[in-house]
Amino acid sequence: MHPALGIDYGQARIGIAATDPCGILAHPVESIHLAKTEPLNRIAELVEQKGIRSLVLGLPLRLDGTEGSACEKVRAFGKKLREKFPELPLIYVDEFLTTTVAQEKLHKVGKKAKDFKPIIDQAAAVEILNTWLEQTMPPEPDFDF
Repeated sequence: MHPALGIDYGQARIGIAATDPCGILAHPVESIHLAKTEPLNRIAELVEQKGIRSLVLGLPLRLDGTEGSACEKVRAFGKKLREKFPELPLIYVDEFLTTTVAQEKLHKVGKKAKDFKPIIDQAAAVEILNTWLEQTMPPEPDFDF
């Protein structure tokens, strides 16, 4: 495995998460506020700082697995990512329920709903990365003792 950046694209904010240098554990990094920061330049800084070798972008599929207008916006952003980082693989991951799971986890650790807004995008990006990691990790060996 290798370092990867998880991206939860939104129209106001983009949640960013990253794996550790070995590409095993995901952790929150930041939320990019689109009104204040140009996202591709900030992502380029993070790619350089963290030695990122894969980009993992959440894709908001419908319940039936089809793509709607929200996916079009994410894919348009994905196209910009491909143009900016042609050397990095861009992996789309179904982000179904990532925000809900992130909210549940934040609630379990004592965060109030009003406190979610600044960090929910990052937490959703962590869930996107975790989904990808689960899909790419080799199965654990089956030991018979």
